[in-house]
Amino acid sequence: MRRLRVGLAQVNPTVGDIDGNTSRVLEWLARARGLGCDLVAFPELIVTGYPPEDLLFKSAFIEANRRALAHIARATTGLTAVVGFVDKRDDIFNAAAVLHDGAVAGIYHKQYLPNYGVFDENRYFQAGVEAPVFVIGDTTIAANICEDVWYPTGPTTGQALAGAELVVTINGSPYHAGKGRFREKMLATRAADDLVCLAFVNTVGGQDELVFDGQSFLFNERGECIARGRAFEEDLVVADIDLDAVFRARLHDSRRRKEKPPLPALAKPPLPPREVTVLEPEEEILQALVVGTRDYVRKNGFQRVVIGLSGGIDSALVAAIAVRALGAENVSGVSMPSPFSSAGTRADARRVARNLGIEFLQLPITAVLRAYKRGLAGPFKGLREDVTEENLQARIRGNLLMALSNKFGWLVLTTGNKSEIGVGYTTLYGDMAGGFAVIKDVPKTLVYRLARHVNRHAGRDLIPESIFTRPPSAELRAGQTDQDLLPPYEVLDRILEAYVEEDRSLADIVADGFDPAIVRRVIAMIDRNEYKRRQGPIGVKITPRAFGRDWRLPIVNKFREP
Repeated sequence: MRRLRVGLAQVNPTVGDIDGNTSRVLEWLARARGLGCDLVAFPELIVTGYPPEDLLFKSAFIEANRRALAHIARATTGLTAVVGFVDKRDDIFNAAAVLHDGAVAGIYHKQYLPNYGVFDENRYFQAGVEAPVFVIGDTTIAANICEDVWYPTGPTTGQALAGAELVVTINGSPYHAGKGRFREKMLATRAADDLVCLAFVNTVGGQDELVFDGQSFLFNERGECIARGRAFEEDLVVADIDLDAVFRARLHDSRRRKEKPPLPALAKPPLPPREVTVLEPEEEILQALVVGTRDYVRKNGFQRVVIGLSGGIDSALVAAIAVRALGAENVSGVSMPSPFSSAGTRADARRVARNLGIEFLQLPITAVLRAYKRGLAGPFKGLREDVTEENLQARIRGNLLMALSNKFGWLVLTTGNKSEIGVGYTTLYGDMAGGFAVIKDVPKTLVYRLARHVNRHAGRDLIPESIFTRPPSAELRAGQTDQDLLPPYEVLDRILEAYVEEDRSLADIVADGFDPAIVRRVIAMIDRNEYKRRQGPIGVKITPRAFGRDWRLPIVNKFREP
């Protein structure tokens, strides 16, 4: 029986850290060798980190990545490795190097360059045109890259028909909720349709607003998953594949008529049993937020974060995520009550901090607000108070948080959710001020679900029940609630999803039974607040279409649906 031991090294690189990424590859190569792997695969552009974006315009960066690949190649004595890097010919290519026994055996260039959503690869790379296969001993393998495997008649099919028994696809496939399950079905179909063993290795970790979930897979020629990687953590997935099973299956495929005779397999050390838990939806999203936050903070050299604790659901969830990502000892919560802050929210802010075990600071803003009003008394003389005075409170709080950031080197985590950011129910230079927007892509209704999950996961109410039951309010004036200006969040979030994530028209959304006036008002708020969103911090992407890289609405824009 011909068996090949395959390792999938889903590791967490850092963009631009070529030396550090190379060291990680060498470390995981050694691990794979220790487990008797014949072949080990690393993610897309592992040498440079993914996505490198405009670093690719720097020739020194490209040359450093090529030197790193040569160094890695020399370390592959006794095995085969598939490593993602940037190749340079007459242009540059998103490439997979097949390294074998200390040398570069060949290189594959990515053929399908994604240029939608968060992807912009046509800006940087030339598309490849060849789909080589490689004969290693008695085994024929091939490699391709990410988008290539999504096409039913793409390189994977061509490589399988050319004799590849194992196709390795290396990936930098960003996460959004539900994508993992869809991706698994697609890969299973591809393996079964092409009668090929399919190894899918994915990056893990956070890079700016993107988060990568790992969840690497190894499928046999029947489309059955024989091994899977853990979600949101580094992992080495190792399994033995039966190449003779591929041979037998292909005997019934009229597209092929010849195969090489099998040779005896070498003995391998036994593999330990392996179990990987498939995450429930809320835990999957929560882990994406945790990993995205941890990597953004740590990879940018910060140790500690600070959060404005309002006593509301959003700041409570952000604080819980931060504690899970960084540890309670690295999180500070700041209560900044104004004359309009209720006793309930003040008490809940303190309870959240105590339940999470984080430092709790109190910086009342009433005196500062009075000073601001005195300073503006001249130009504001004779004018009624309005949203200006409300926004002053938010901006005072933003100033205080940024002062703590400057003094102590803490990163400010903002607490606005997708629903608020989408319609501009935020204050520029106020609650939008900060370094990273953890729940920027989390709709308000999902905020509540995730907060409930936090409590279930903890086995106690880390987030007090009163926060769930109190009507949401910015508390910037007496008796204020969010629904003074916004439709109920259950309605708002459904309209937001239809308009932003599904590109549906006003008429389409109204046809689903929504009040035309509400739909028109929500769409107008989304469109006219692009200028605010452009000035806010980035945050973790967890939906199919997030504001930012996914959403590129012009700021100067006169188009309105009739």
